[in-house]
Amino acid sequence: MKLENKIAVISGGTSGIGLAIAQRFVEEGAEVFIFARRQDALDEAVKLIGRNVTAIQADAASLPDLDHVAEVIRQTRGRVDIVVSNAGFTEQVALPDITEEHYDRTFDLMAKGPLFLTQKMLPLMGRGGSIILVASAGHYMGLPNHSTYAGAKSALRSFVRTWAAEFKDNGIRANLLSPGPVPTPIMDAQAKTPEELKALHEHYAAYVPMLRLGRPDEIAGAAVYLASDESAFMTGSDMLIDGGISNV
Repeated sequence: MKLENKIAVISGGTSGIGLAIAQRFVEEGAEVFIFARRQDALDEAVKLIGRNVTAIQADAASLPDLDHVAEVIRQTRGRVDIVVSNAGFTEQVALPDITEEHYDRTFDLMAKGPLFLTQKMLPLMGRGGSIILVASAGHYMGLPNHSTYAGAKSALRSFVRTWAAEFKDNGIRANLLSPGPVPTPIMDAQAKTPEELKALHEHYAAYVPMLRLGRPDEIAGAAVYLASDESAFMTGSDMLIDGGISNV
């Protein structure tokens, strides 16, 4: 098993890509801590994962909540080997309609949250630790109505490059994982009816050179690689698992 005896913490680990990552990590021998805001979603995720999982109710955009996550791990396991910042959402807004509230909500969860999650996990990490920030192929692309979303994800690209330089003496690696379109609750939230959702899936798939959407388990497989010793010579990088959408 590639992650045997590793301790991992995953934000947004209750559905979609985050849940798939948690499940694969456990299959590969890791013990995982997942956190999210909704207790009912956490309870359901724990049932689906089945073993070696601890759920913590916490908001990934709240610094006091991130302190709580760090304290739970410190008291129960005393260390973290893998940090996966995955919590996010998509809210398409044209530039003339962007409000301060929308901007703050987007950057608080998808830029501030990953930075401070990493900061608070660092004292618990040792040599060989792996930090994985989940971004999006969208930050390479000029997509209308994605100013804040793509901007926040672009910040993550800068974070891992900066941290690769900062961590060069402590043996901790930081990499970005950028998925293409994947059917998850985040995507589902963009449609109001099953018919709209079907049309949305077809719309996104048509843009992908492989003419299909990705699967959460495909992104989880890439996360296992980044978390494991197989990627020991990789830091400051961005792994695109996007069916070619950002390159063609």
